[in-house]
Amino acid sequence: MDEETQLQQIQLLKSTNDDHGGVIVELDDDHNPMDSTTFLSILRPSISHWKHLGKRGVWVKLPIHLVNLVETLVKEGFWYHHAEPKYLMLVHWIPESGSTIPANASHRVGVGALVVNEKREILVVQEKSGRYQGTGFWKFPTGVVDQGEDICVAAIREVKEETGVDSKFVEILAFSQSHKTFFEKSDLYFVCLMRPLSLDIQIQETEIEAAQWMPFDEYAAQPLIDKHELLKVIKDIYLAKVDKQYSGFTPISTRSDLSEEKTHLYVNVGDMKRCNSI
Repeated sequence: MDEETQLQQIQLLKSTNDDHGGVIVELDDDHNPMDSTTFLSILRPSISHWKHLGKRGVWVKLPIHLVNLVETLVKEGFWYHHAEPKYLMLVHWIPESGSTIPANASHRVGVGALVVNEKREILVVQEKSGRYQGTGFWKFPTGVVDQGEDICVAAIREVKEETGVDSKFVEILAFSQSHKTFFEKSDLYFVCLMRPLSLDIQIQETEIEAAQWMPFDEYAAQPLIDKHELLKVIKDIYLAKVDKQYSGFTPISTRSDLSEEKTHLYVNVGDMKRCNSI
């Protein structure tokens, strides 16, 4: 009996092919709890089968109720790739050559919302926690982009959640990249220019101490602004924007080649219009 026939007679883990010569195993909620001995008796012949097929990377998505199988996978050469609230993803590289499995996502995306009304007043808050807690510093609303959320949508949501103010996204004024911030991850931080659609403030009492509309000159005159290089540059960028000497990046709705879902491409619309008029 050849090896392929023997493998067909042994229970194997169900898998699907990925786009890079590997397989994905999803031990989802339909799998009943199993002991490590039973799992090992299925895992080892499965790896042999994938090796026979010339597969490379093996991804195992392990739901939280099967956490007892983690030790078995690690002892068989798997390592942690990433974790989510309801599952842990482990990976294994079959070939003897160096692994080409990509690392886990390295960045977190944040937004800062510069909401300015017609009186040139900026929407500012004081937070109940964080680095500026108790300092008396007034800052613009900030937050983290949720999974599957566009930057422009996240900025509108954060303003609404923290202050109760409805707003319209105008453009990205600038963005920064920093490293080793949140559990050794890097940050991409987008400064977004916004226009208010309402003015009444209702603060998020769990996180926000106070909020108000403040004249921009008063905001910019805070001592911390000039001491903090990033905040000082953001101030200067906004003043250049007011003087019409600076153009940010406006979202244009596009469709990805890989899916039917819409996404946004952020471009300098002002310069595009000038180029197209030539």
